[in-house]
Amino acid sequence: MNRWRDLAGDSSGEGYAQRFADLAESGADVHGEARLIAGLLTPGSRVLDAGCGAGRVAIELSRRGHSCVGVDVDDSMLAVARRQSSEVDWVAADLASLELSEQFDLVVAAGNVVPLLASGTEAATVRRLAAHLAPHGVLVAGFGLDAAHLPLRSAPFGLSEYDGWCTDAGLVLQRRLADWGGAAYRPGGGYAVSLHRHAS
Repeated sequence: MNRWRDLAGDSSGEGYAQRFADLAESGADVHGEARLIAGLLTPGSRVLDAGCGAGRVAIELSRRGHSCVGVDVDDSMLAVARRQSSEVDWVAADLASLELSEQFDLVVAAGNVVPLLASGTEAATVRRLAAHLAPHGVLVAGFGLDAAHLPLRSAPFGLSEYDGWCTDAGLVLQRRLADWGGAAYRPGGGYAVSLHRHAS
């Protein structure tokens, strides 16, 4: 079982979506991820939202004119996503064995997707995400690096491990940010958004 299910169980979709709906209604910016990602894309790009949850990022990118596929293993999350948008292709699948037989201009793993994977599947997941990147594509992953930025007591791995998995998958680090707003990352920061591309 992945760490997300350990934390949230099998019926987390409604509550998760409502939390962000409440934030949006209060005036909070809930589309920082989509804004940063859209700035990396040309019009009409293909995007894979890996660990899409209730679909917030994919739906916003679709609204901005991109063609999106959202993948998640949590059926309760996908039920909410499907209800909110028919413009995105929603797929129930385990990221560690993902095979969509297509490639994307960008693959995004937002919302602490990687730290909440099942222990021991992180490297395999990164390989599968890299396999879905077009030659010019970019993998964007944002996640916490300490307990203050994670729903866990401690981070299950650090940036060196993540970069190692990316290297093994044929990717190289292009840029690292401190948040989805685009601030530069400084060593020791509690959150990082990493952009990796194919090495060749």
